[in-house]
Amino acid sequence: MKRLSQITPGITVIIREVENDELFLKLMEMGFIPGEMITVDQIAPLGDPISVSVAGYSLSLRLNEANSVLVEELIVKTA
Repeated sequence: MKRLSQITPGITVIIREVENDELFLKLMEMGFIPGEMITVDQIAPLGDPISVSVAGYSLSLRLNEANSVLVEELIVKTA
């Protein structure tokens, strides 16, 4: 597993866990539910904040918030 802060733009991942309980409640209200797919859209030039798409909308996260979100990259199988 990786941290959301380590994911490069254009990559889709699955949320596995949010380590910070207070942050978990805040993010859960915005659609960050374990098992939900999210895509990293953009990273600001200095690395903070990052823009992600989740549950059909875009939002920005601070780097320290993204660092608390554990994700798993999707494995794409080709035929």
